[in-house]
Amino acid sequence: MDYGHPLSFGAFITPTNVQPHVPVGLAQLTEELGYDLITFQDHPYQPRFLDVWTLLSYVAAATTRIHVAPNVLNLPMRDPLVAARAAASIDLLSDGRFAMGLGAGAFWDAIAAMGRRRLSPGRAVDALDEAIDLMRGLWRPEDRTPLHGGEFYPVAGAARGPAPAHAIPIWLGAYKPRMLRLTGRKGDGWLPGLPHLRRASIGDDHARIDDSAADAGRDPRDIRRLLNVLGGEPAELLAELAVEHGFSTFIVATDDVDVLTRFAGEIAPEVRRRVADERSADHNTVLHPEPQINTEEQ
Repeated sequence: MDYGHPLSFGAFITPTNVQPHVPVGLAQLTEELGYDLITFQDHPYQPRFLDVWTLLSYVAAATTRIHVAPNVLNLPMRDPLVAARAAASIDLLSDGRFAMGLGAGAFWDAIAAMGRRRLSPGRAVDALDEAIDLMRGLWRPEDRTPLHGGEFYPVAGAARGPAPAHAIPIWLGAYKPRMLRLTGRKGDGWLPGLPHLRRASIGDDHARIDDSAADAGRDPRDIRRLLNVLGGEPAELLAELAVEHGFSTFIVATDDVDVLTRFAGEIAPEVRRRVADERSADHNTVLHPEPQINTEEQ
């Protein structure tokens, strides 16, 4: 299964505030090592973590090439229009290096303890659905009509803008059927974690996304398939996930400098080589199919 996206590699760094410049230094290291993307988790109720918006802004200013993203933004703790405006601001200041990872929410006791409304899983998906429309609407200032929300975000005539420096992709952290279908309808990317995926059902997960995209009049190939990994996976496995299951972005979750260095210097190049070889073989098979031998009697 090939969705046509080029391979890329990222890192998933813990936003610890115990030594606040450590995640910034690791982000700079990932850029030096040739990674394409640096991401941070978002748990505003966690007192040991830096605020993700502040950290993303700081990292974007401390780097020059690498893209930055929350992995993933905790929507129940974030007003979607304020988040969209912050995203556009970072994108403008970084010359188009921001991507929006979004999640419907987890750890609801902690969310409620911070004064936010507790939602059932299904209602949280509905809220995310509504938020995506609002975010994309805010990024379209050329549309002169005021923004209006719905049940979860009763926006009443909010102004649009600013437009980001580029079309900010929205990647959804999705595992269950409703979230997968939402990814197909409205997402620009699917961003699960390998430890939480059931290998036997990956094909079914892709099918839910693809079918939902087709039903919405979208091309499933427009939806990038990203995957958080742990860094200890062999290149053979990641290449298989790319060739057989269409994943094109692998994000290694580690704060270990040795793991980051080995992944960038050994694993990522080997994955690229194996995927290129497989794609080349498939291409040659299409262009030069094996001759069919007629074994019937003449």
